Amino acid sequence: MEETPTLPDYLRQGLDLVFVGLNPSLPSIRTGHYFANPRNRFWPALNLSGLAGADCLAPEDDESLLEQGIGFTDVVKRATAQGSGLKAADFRYWAPVLRDKLLQFQPRVANFHGVTAYKAYLRYAEEVRESPELGLQARLVGSTRIFVTPNPSPANAAYSLDDLSEWYRRLGQLLSDTAGRD
Repeated sequence: MEETPTLPDYLRQGLDLVFVGLNPSLPSIRTGHYFANPRNRFWPALNLSGLAGADCLAPEDDESLLEQGIGFTDVVKRATAQGSGLKAADFRYWAPVLRDKLLQFQPRVANFHGVTAYKAYLRYAEEVRESPELGLQARLVGSTRIFVTPNPSPANAAYSLDDLSEWYRRLGQLLSDTAGRD
């Protein structure tokens, strides 16, 4: 794969949660922060949900969330204007890299943003063709539980800000319910 600007992974051992995006957006690459497109609803939904314990988080806070046990990465690290700009070759290369990262760092939960992101991961990293739905998945990656929430991209207008924040509340409940059991 050719070298192109991308976002750093915010990963380390002992994380409770890793947010897994499909791939970085061009506004995110320009600013150097996850979910930096001003129309993306990730940060507003996260703030409404209470999942990260604050109500005024912004893209500039992405790295600092490591201190709260929350990390960030992507299925594909190549930036595009839209997810539709990704090619099968991107997934063939990057999805196994993501699998290796999840196995190395073993977060308690990996949250894939969107069924499309998780489905691509399954196909290209696990060689499984499934049609997953939102929510907790039966499959694990090592000991990491998998949860799928709607993609907060502005292109995914099927889910409102309230819908997205409710999915993050459910994710927070999973983390709360499983605390100390892992």
